[in-house]
Amino acid sequence: MKGSVMRSSSPQMALPQPMTLTEVVPVIRQLPILDRLRLIRILAEDLETAGDVSPFESGKTYTLPTPYNAFGAAAILAEAMAEYQAKGEE
Repeated sequence: MKGSVMRSSSPQMALPQPMTLTEVVPVIRQLPILDRLRLIRILAEDLETAGDVSPFESGKTYTLPTPYNAFGAAAILAEAMAEYQAKGEE
């Protein structure tokens, strides 16, 4: 299978079976940082060439809301934190 990580289901090397994500992630986390970065690049390139990454459209610009200059949100968060701390002191 192209693009699949395979594992053997028995010691006699029977037909390989695809690994699940829960099996792959711990193995990936054991890789050196540079190899993990290379893996990220490889996966990003695969997604870029796939062309069918929904719900995004190729060439379209999307806005990404951020907390920068959101002073009202900062005040609300500070108030919520103060209330939480006050409850913890009771």
